[in-house]
Amino acid sequence: MSSAALPHRSLSLAEPAAGAQSAAPAAEAHVLDAQALQDILRTLPAAVTVLDERGEFLIVNDAAARMNVAAHPLAGPGTATNSAIEHRRVEGLALLAAGRTSNGEEQIGHGPTARTFLTAHRPVEIGSRRLLLSSSFDITEQKAVEDKLFRRAYFDELTGLPNRSVIERRADTLLRRDDSASRFALAFLDIDNFKHINDYYGHAVGDALLVGVAKRLGLELRDTDMLSRISGDEFLLLLNPIQSPDEVADHIDFLLQRLKAPFYIDGTEVFASASTGISLYPEHGRSFDTLRQNADIAMYRVKSATKGAAAMFDVAMEREALERMAIEQALRQAILDKRFCCAFQPKVDIRTREIKGIEALVRLRDDDGVIQAPGTFVDLAVELGLIDELTHLVLAEITKSIDLIDGAFGPDASISINVAAKQAGNVAFMQSFTAALAATGFPSRFVVEVTEDAFVAKSHFQSEILPLLRRIGVGISIDDFGIGYSSLSALADITADEIKIDRSFITDIHKRPRSQGILKAIESLSEALGMTVIAEGLETFEELAYLQAATKIRYAQGYYFSKPIFLEELKPAVHSVGGGRPRPLGRETEPARMSVPRSNAGRM
Repeated sequence: MSSAALPHRSLSLAEPAAGAQSAAPAAEAHVLDAQALQDILRTLPAAVTVLDERGEFLIVNDAAARMNVAAHPLAGPGTATNSAIEHRRVEGLALLAAGRTSNGEEQIGHGPTARTFLTAHRPVEIGSRRLLLSSSFDITEQKAVEDKLFRRAYFDELTGLPNRSVIERRADTLLRRDDSASRFALAFLDIDNFKHINDYYGHAVGDALLVGVAKRLGLELRDTDMLSRISGDEFLLLLNPIQSPDEVADHIDFLLQRLKAPFYIDGTEVFASASTGISLYPEHGRSFDTLRQNADIAMYRVKSATKGAAAMFDVAMEREALERMAIEQALRQAILDKRFCCAFQPKVDIRTREIKGIEALVRLRDDDGVIQAPGTFVDLAVELGLIDELTHLVLAEITKSIDLIDGAFGPDASISINVAAKQAGNVAFMQSFTAALAATGFPSRFVVEVTEDAFVAKSHFQSEILPLLRRIGVGISIDDFGIGYSSLSALADITADEIKIDRSFITDIHKRPRSQGILKAIESLSEALGMTVIAEGLETFEELAYLQAATKIRYAQGYYFSKPIFLEELKPAVHSVGGGRPRPLGRETEPARMSVPRSNAGRM
């Protein structure tokens, strides 16, 4: 509706006093003023209306007409054309009757076409007439920006869940009551192996999985509970109120079971689980940070043990966390002090007892000079992002001691260095590491050992990173094969020179028909693909005898032939080993053979 039809009478609300003299120029000026006012009103960006006591709109400018909230000035109270107009009329008459002003937001329309306005109403008296002056500004875009900023500040963009600041504020509200009788629980959930899922299936599937997890958990929430996503694969769940620890444990177990049902994402069946730590108020803390930290500690205990389960915080966990922090600090200091050292374990031809190569294993000397097993620090070094520096330290130690190494193992023995899957997928690190290998002057002596996960999960590993190593003659070995995410069929797509069968298949192989079948399958496929097979973790004569009699495997590595030997133990030796007793690769007084744990955790 256009305001061009506005009658001049609606703009000349005050009449001249009776008997007043009006010269022609004054009358003309009055008309011009009215016309000017009409033009001004028409072009104002604000929607302006004037309503009288009978419900007639006396003034409606262009912006108000576009809003469709006011009828034509000549339309009476019974001619409203939509609910918005009638609402403005009814509201205006009520304000006039009460003599009240009003300021606030109003929404016109519904759905995607709805607009938001900031509207002010003010009753005035002009002459003997009581009128309502109204003005409205369209703030739809401003509100959209504000809403977006609000959601970004307080809600997770991917899942729509409240973020950490919101759940912290909710917890603080409960804590301010300082009522020990009002108990609540805080559960810290971390999706297990999410990085592997993300790398294997892609980020789109990973994101969809997070959304699915949020929806499943949200189905079981009470109005007084709150679920929050606080980082990539981490969620916080506030349960309020609670009656007992057992009630909380049962509810969390129920939620974890729900998560274990498969998620169907773009035709792909994805399985997930979550490790969960629980803290209770007031038993485990009286501040949000303390409760969250203790729930995190409990979650870490689960993560490092069974995964996919839940644990309630206790004081013993806190002591473990403090010990872990001490190890972390010691690890950082050890790197600065260069207290890491290398030990070497030979790979032996089980038919001729000749040494084919050696694997460089990193060890840490503590403050008392005692050697620490890699399980205490290698995984932590990966987690803390210190593993890159550690790997370069190993290479530097090998380069510095190459003459001693050659004297003990022979100049033709290959030298294997372990690279973590996380490193193998890092193009920048692998470029710098490849350059360091080339700088040794003998890069073709080296073999890089990576776990099968690096081939399967890092799609760019074979296309971008392997060529870097191949160009300088570095060999590739698949380490710990059989315990990762790949299958035998995946071997056909892997380009490697060597495959090391995990010790879990070699231990007591002569007594385990199932492992024998798996071993033969790996052996046959590897032979067809031109890969050399090495059996890891060989410890007994019976295991050796089975490999010699029942397989074509040529090479093995383990304590049966030799424990890892430190640099200071090396001396020139015959480059072969005897059956069951290490030749003089180390000191003349040979240390007794040691049994080793069957876990592969932390090996490097």
